[in-house]
Amino acid sequence: MRLKICCFPLYFSLGLFSGATGISNAQEGGQTVALIGARLIDGTGEPPLENAALVIQRETVSAVGPADSIKFPNDTAVIDCHGQTIIPGLISDHSHVGLVDGISIKPENYNQQNILRQLRQYEAYGVTTVTALGLNGSLFYQLRDDQHSGKSQGADLFGAFRGIGAPLGAPPAAMIPVSTDQLYRPETAEEARTAVREIVAGHPDLVKIWVDDLLATSPKMKPEIYKAVIEEAHHAGFRVAAHIYYLEDAKAVLRAGIDIIAHGVRDRPVDTEFIDEMKARSVWYIATLNLDECSYIFAEQPAWTKEPFFQNALQPALKAQLSDPAYLEKTLKSPRVPIFKQAVATNQANIKALYDAGVKVAFGTDSGAIPPRIPGFAEHRELQLMEGSGLTPLQAISCATSNAAALLNLTDRGTLKPGQLADLIVLAANPLDDIANTEKIAAVWHRGKKVAGPVTDFRSE
Repeated sequence: MRLKICCFPLYFSLGLFSGATGISNAQEGGQTVALIGARLIDGTGEPPLENAALVIQRETVSAVGPADSIKFPNDTAVIDCHGQTIIPGLISDHSHVGLVDGISIKPENYNQQNILRQLRQYEAYGVTTVTALGLNGSLFYQLRDDQHSGKSQGADLFGAFRGIGAPLGAPPAAMIPVSTDQLYRPETAEEARTAVREIVAGHPDLVKIWVDDLLATSPKMKPEIYKAVIEEAHHAGFRVAAHIYYLEDAKAVLRAGIDIIAHGVRDRPVDTEFIDEMKARSVWYIATLNLDECSYIFAEQPAWTKEPFFQNALQPALKAQLSDPAYLEKTLKSPRVPIFKQAVATNQANIKALYDAGVKVAFGTDSGAIPPRIPGFAEHRELQLMEGSGLTPLQAISCATSNAAALLNLTDRGTLKPGQLADLIVLAANPLDDIANTEKIAAVWHRGKKVAGPVTDFRSE
C-alpha cells in the first residue's frame, strides 16, 4: 500500500514533513518517495514538464517523467504536489562564508558555529550548494569535507581557500579585515607562485585573485603577479577566478589565461573583442548583479523589504541597522549611490549581451562578503535582476542550476534527472510567470531529505 502525503497548500501544512513521523521516518529508512503532480523545471533549459512525477531513492533522483507513466514500489511515500512547481536547488558559484556575523566583519567570525549558521540559512532559502570564493581560513577544508559527507545540516560547500590579493589593495582590508591565514598579498611574482603552491596543496576547488583598484582608491594587482598566479595554478591543474570591475582588466586577465570572470564588467559595455575572446577561450562569466544594488536598495525601502522573505533572512543586528533612520539617510546620501546604480545597469546590459552571444554564464552574488549581501536572499534577488536584464526566467534558473554546476565541474547536481542528487525546491507558484515566485518556497529538499519548509518558518540567528 502506498503512503500518500499531500503538499501544502492542498491538504496539509508542510509541518508534516519535518515531524518525527511520515516522510522523515521514510527517508531515514531509505523508503522511496515520489513527488506527484507538480510542474517540473529540470534545470536544463528545456520547457517545464506538467503533471510530473519525481521519484527519490535515498539521496538521488531515480525517475522523472509524466505522472501517469512513472512506476515505483508499492510502499512508496507519495506526496501530492499538484499546483506547485519544482526546480533544482540553487547553486552559488560566488559567495563567502565566515566573514560576517550580524553587522560585524572580523577574523574571529571565521569559526565553525558561524559558518554552519550561514550554510543552514543558504539551505533554508533553497541554495543547496555554495562556493566560498576566497578569504577562507584553515578550517575550510574540514568544513568542506563535512558538508560533502552530509555530516552537518546546511548547504554543501566548495571554495577557493584563501585567495590572492594586492598589497594595500583589493580586497580592502578596512572593509573586509581577515586574518593572515585567510588571504595572501604577494609583492613579487615568486611570492605569488609560492602562495599558489601552498593553496593547491590542500586541493581547493578553485584559486581566486583580486584585480581591481576599488574605484581608483587603491593599488591594483600588477600583471606580473596575476600572470604568475595563473601560470602556477594551471601548471598544478587548478583553475583561477578573477575579481574584476573594468573591461580592460577583464581583457587583460583573459589574455593571461583566466578561467572564470568572477564579477560582471561594470564600467562600460562589453565589446565584440571581449565577447569573442570569452567564447574562444570558453571562459565562465558570473555577473553578481546584486553586488552593487545591495549598497543602496535596502535604504530605498521597496515594499519587498517589509516582507518575511527578506526580513527573516536578517540577523537581529542587521535588522536593527536597516531600521535606523540615521543609517538609511546616510546610505542614501552617499556620493557613490549614482555610481552603484550605473554599475547595476551596465552589468545588466553586459550579462544580456554575453548570454545572447553564447558566452558561458553562471551564477553568484558575492553573498556573505559584507552584511548587506545576505545569504540566501541575495540569490533570489539575483534571479530577479537577471530577468531585469532581459533574460527569461527559464534562462536565469538554468544559469543558477545546470550552468552553475557545470562551472564547478559537478556532474551530480544542477538538474533533476535520474542519477542526480535530489536537491530541489518546491514552490507554491510558477517562477516562469514571475521570477519572484522563487521566493514562494514550500519546501527544500537536499540530498533526498526534506530539510526546510516555508521561509516564513525560518529566522536568521
